[in-house]
Amino acid sequence: MKFFAKLGIGICLSIFLLYIASLQLMKLENVPSKSENVPPAVMKPENVPSKSENVPPAVMKPENVPSKSENVPPAVMKPENIRPYETRVTMGQSSTCSFPGLQLPSDFSVFAAGAYSGRKIAFQIDQSGHEGTQIDVAVNSPKKPVVLMLGAYEPTIWNIGWSEGTNILAVLVSGYHRQVVSGLGKQTPLLISTYDNRGPCNYFYVTNDKLDSLNPKARNLFGRPVDMVYPAANGYIVIGEPIAPGTKLVTSSDISPDAYIDKSAPLAGQAGLEDALKKGLLRKATAADAEAWSNAVDINSPKRDVPPVAGEGIPKPPRPRMYNAYVVMKPFTYPSGLHGAQSATFFIPKGLPKPMGNPGHSAVYDFNTLSCKGALCGRH
Repeated sequence: MKFFAKLGIGICLSIFLLYIASLQLMKLENVPSKSENVPPAVMKPENVPSKSENVPPAVMKPENVPSKSENVPPAVMKPENIRPYETRVTMGQSSTCSFPGLQLPSDFSVFAAGAYSGRKIAFQIDQSGHEGTQIDVAVNSPKKPVVLMLGAYEPTIWNIGWSEGTNILAVLVSGYHRQVVSGLGKQTPLLISTYDNRGPCNYFYVTNDKLDSLNPKARNLFGRPVDMVYPAANGYIVIGEPIAPGTKLVTSSDISPDAYIDKSAPLAGQAGLEDALKKGLLRKATAADAEAWSNAVDINSPKRDVPPVAGEGIPKPPRPRMYNAYVVMKPFTYPSGLHGAQSATFFIPKGLPKPMGNPGHSAVYDFNTLSCKGALCGRH
C-alpha cells in the first residue's frame, strides 16, 4: 500500500510539473516579438517611411524642389532682370552727416549761399502747400576748387552752373522744406538734408540771422570753417569771383529744373488764383460783397444795446478787409502757397460748398455759417 501511495504522489507531482511547464511555454509564445506592439516606424522596417513618404515633399521629393524659376522672386533668380543701380548720397541715404569716400585736397574753399526763398515759379515741388521757388547759382572759382553749402527755407530748385576751370568738389543742400538740385553732374557728390526729409545733417538755411550753424557743419563735413557767405537776391547768386563780361558758364544736362515741376498739378499762389479767374471758378470781390457780409451778420445777430450815431443810426458790424478779395463761384480748390503776401480774402456764397485744399493765411468769409476763418479775419 505504501508503494502505491508513493507511486500516486509521484504521478501527481509529474503531472503538476508538466502543467507548470506548459504554462511557461504558453507565456513564452505570447511574449511580443520585436515586430509587434511597438510603433511601426521604429520596429517594422516595412513601415519606416521611405524617402518619398510622410516627409515634406520639398525635402524628400526632388521633383517637388522648386527649380530656379519657381517660387523664387524673379529678380533674385533671373539674371535677365538684374540691371545696374545708380544712386547718389541724398535724401538721408547716409545715416551720418558725411560724404562717404570724399577725398578733399589740401587747399580748397568752402562757400555758403542762399536765402529764405528764391523767385516764385508758380508750381509746387512738394506737399508742403508752399509755392516752389528757384535760385540760379553761378560758381566762378577757377583758381581753387570749392565745396558748396546751399540753404533756403522755402521749397527750392537750385539750378547750378559754373565757369570753365571751376571744380566743384561736393555740394551740401539744406532747408526746411524740400530742396532739389539741377545742373549738377552725377559725378559730383551731393547730400540733401532738410527738416522735411529728416536728413542726417539736420537742417539750415542761409540768411544773415541764421549763420551760427554754418561753421560747425563745415568743420564737421570738410574740416574747416566757411570762407565766405553769398546771399541770394531775386533768385540769383554769384559765388566766388565776380563774373567778367564774356565769361562762359556751363551746366550739366543730367537733370533740368523742369524735371521737378508737375505741370499737371494746379498752379500755386497768385498764378493759381489768376487761373481760377479765367476758368470762372472765382470772380473779383467788390465793396458790395463786403457790404452784403456786414448786412447778413447784422440781420442774424442779436440787437446790440448801443445808442444810435447821428446820421448813421445803430452802427453795423464792420465790413471785411478787401485784400486781394474774391468770391467763389463754383466748387473750387485753394491753390497752394497762399501765405504772407500771397494770401487773399474769399467770400463763399450761401449754398456753395467750402473749397478744398489749404487757404494758408487767407481770410475765408462763409455766408453758410456767417463765420470767418483765417489769419486775416477781424482785420478791417
